[in-house]
Amino acid sequence: MFKIKVERIVQAPIETVFEAISDHSNYALFSAVGSAHLLNEGKTERNGKGALRTVQTGAFKVWEKITDFERPIHMQYKIEKARPIKMEHYKGIIDLKDLGDNTTHVTWVSEGKMNIPLIGKLLDKKMQQQGTAVFHSMLKSIEKR
Repeated sequence: MFKIKVERIVQAPIETVFEAISDHSNYALFSAVGSAHLLNEGKTERNGKGALRTVQTGAFKVWEKITDFERPIHMQYKIEKARPIKMEHYKGIIDLKDLGDNTTHVTWVSEGKMNIPLIGKLLDKKMQQQGTAVFHSMLKSIEKR
């Protein structure tokens, strides 16, 4: 099982951070992410609750459903499908807290399991390392905008 937890203080207003993370069209600006496409819009907001999108990094592609969305402090998602490696995703949670003075505390959690016999545990470890690096990279790049 992989457990990713990234906590970071981002030197940007909470609205800016939330928009950068929640809007799929911003993902092309992150060097750690290849592309993202919106397949179905959310119920009340384009990228909000109910939205379905794909996110691709290299050959790895996921289909994620936004399951909860509370602008600008909270978002949850569930990876429904992954390719070329199958995965069970248990939770994806992004929480933001306005610290004042244009600073935002971000907590990003993702947990799941790679479903490959014999090498699943090795892939879980790789996913944990890669996911942590990607999340850190995304948050760091928000500060540079």
